[in-house]
Amino acid sequence: MVKIRWFGHACFRIQGDLSVVIDPFHQRDVGYPTPETEADVVLVTHDHFDHNKVDVVRGDFKIVNSPGEHEIGGVKFRGIPSYHDDARGALRGKNIIYVFQLNGITFCHLGDLGDVLSDEEVKEIGDVDVLMIPVGGHFTIGPKEATEVTSQMSPKITIPMHYKTPVIDFPIKPVDEFLRGKENIRKFEESEVEVVLPEKSEIWVLNYG
Repeated sequence: MVKIRWFGHACFRIQGDLSVVIDPFHQRDVGYPTPETEADVVLVTHDHFDHNKVDVVRGDFKIVNSPGEHEIGGVKFRGIPSYHDDARGALRGKNIIYVFQLNGITFCHLGDLGDVLSDEEVKEIGDVDVLMIPVGGHFTIGPKEATEVTSQMSPKITIPMHYKTPVIDFPIKPVDEFLRGKENIRKFEESEVEVVLPEKSEIWVLNYG
């Protein structure tokens, strides 16, 4: 069994053979409650204050914060270089896309992706079961670009992240703008759910509460 929890913003915990936390933050920087969790591995997509607070995570974990292949506990984590903007990093720097497989399910976290993917990046990422994608715009791709990227990748489950909610002050758009006109949307009351791959592609909106 694999479970995924959304702590808000771009921070997730995925629990299977390992416990993997991605882009942890502190409440004072983001507004969401500081994640209270242990981990075996912490992935950092880029070194910005709202994504790199590894010190809030408990446990004897390994940190991955660079592109390339990293094997930890028998799991291979691939870091694929990308950009935080549509000007090849000139505005906000670089970003790392992470791809890894837990318990037979392939996950991809796009970090603060700032532009649609190139054909080369799509090929390098490969087939994905669960895609965590920013949709709020301004600092990342927005609803329109996120829709295009989702179409490029065709995941079984798409989980939007990095969007406006009542607790965050960032000038980004709410998730409803990404969801508009789409089908097969599941909205959960919970922040943590078991990952069961659907027969037909779905969008999962998790509750950060």
